[in-house]
Amino acid sequence: MSPITEQQNLNRLVISYLTLRKAVGFLGILLPIVLIVGSFLFGACTSVQDSISDYHNTNMRDVFVGILCAISLFLFAYNGYDLEDRIAAMSAGLLGFIVAIIHDGLDEQNSCTIYPLQNIPSWFPLVHLIAAGLFFLILAYFSIFLFTKSDVLPQNQTTTKKLRNKIYRICGYVIVICVILLLVKFVLTFAFANLVPFLKPYKIVLILEIIMLWAFGFAWIVKGEFILQD
Repeated sequence: MSPITEQQNLNRLVISYLTLRKAVGFLGILLPIVLIVGSFLFGACTSVQDSISDYHNTNMRDVFVGILCAISLFLFAYNGYDLEDRIAAMSAGLLGFIVAIIHDGLDEQNSCTIYPLQNIPSWFPLVHLIAAGLFFLILAYFSIFLFTKSDVLPQNQTTTKKLRNKIYRICGYVIVICVILLLVKFVLTFAFANLVPFLKPYKIVLILEIIMLWAFGFAWIVKGEFILQD
């Protein structure tokens, strides 16, 4: 048996990074789909919840926590190209764990609720919201600044690489816009309580969270070369 060459070791390392990126991306895309569909098929849900975090109270609680923790573990294992990538990945991984473990404190009693909240500390909602916002902003940072880096000068990059960079930036800016819209929504509902029942049927938080998860997931599967390979 011939010895494994340095190039073969490098190829295996590259494949593992690509697999890791695809895994993170697909988990992000599948998370809202699995939660919503699973709550109808295997739970007592008759309506969609107001946010992704609300599925923590449903029969999909373990799936919610499990997928978020899996994404966080993958991020912890992600080294990237340099220290900047590593710090960003570890920070996002830590924040993902916080989002999964520390609940948003909202206890929407409905047909889906099988794990009503009890004795939740008053600081849980604020920590959850801050962690979730920073989590998505770091993912946007990945897309806009880290995924678009290259050792090749812009004028020498392939057409496919330039297209991928456009996709990364679009996904990143979509996440940033959604975070801003969520912040505006929370401020408005806090300042004007009468808006809460008016906005509730539109599931604004859930929709914006799904858009962010899909934008994040799509950027990572593109980075994992699932599509648009050179």
